[in-house]
Amino acid sequence: MKNLGEYQQEQLEALALVRSHLDGLDAASLAGLEAQCADYLSFRKEVDRFLETYFSGICTEACYRSGMSACCTREGIITFFADVVVNALASPREAVETMHARLVQPHRGNKCLYLGESGCLWHVKPLVCAMFLCDRAENEVLGEDPQLCNTWEELKRREKTFRWPDRAVLFDDLEKVFIDAGHSSTLMYLHNSPGLLKIKKSAQKKKGCPE
Repeated sequence: MKNLGEYQQEQLEALALVRSHLDGLDAASLAGLEAQCADYLSFRKEVDRFLETYFSGICTEACYRSGMSACCTREGIITFFADVVVNALASPREAVETMHARLVQPHRGNKCLYLGESGCLWHVKPLVCAMFLCDRAENEVLGEDPQLCNTWEELKRREKTFRWPDRAVLFDDLEKVFIDAGHSSTLMYLHNSPGLLKIKKSAQKKKGCPE
């Protein structure tokens, strides 16, 4: 579309692709995809509870209300194709339509294009957003509490089991579902990124798998 930046265009294309594919699935196939994402969504609820309990106050005041957020003041940050799939599966239909309506409008200003008047338009935020804590927040909340620090480190370790391709991971599997159906997206980093492909290849060699 005209007047859309490169980032916005690829976000729109990925969302449109996912919506079209999901709308064409039968009930059993859709239920299968939802079941595939269940453990990840459970993990995300744990992350949300942790952040809401210990970081909500400082993050809301220091970043969102002040307008100084390192993330929300950018056009957007890295989103994986699987982020788009999971969000579409877990969101009310009207929430996905609201996101689509935002993406087709030219973006102006210095805030994230997904930042609406009432906050983020994602129902299940991109994993990079969910797991980001600035140094100030980490130091103030985790700095003097080893137990909380250990809990956060464990959550970050578990995060990698869903997206870091040194093993079979959900984000890679979800991309493959769409690739096998004949789709392609620039957001399919686990199948396109040279760095991530190198990690996958190294992991396969360690397991003695054929290339």
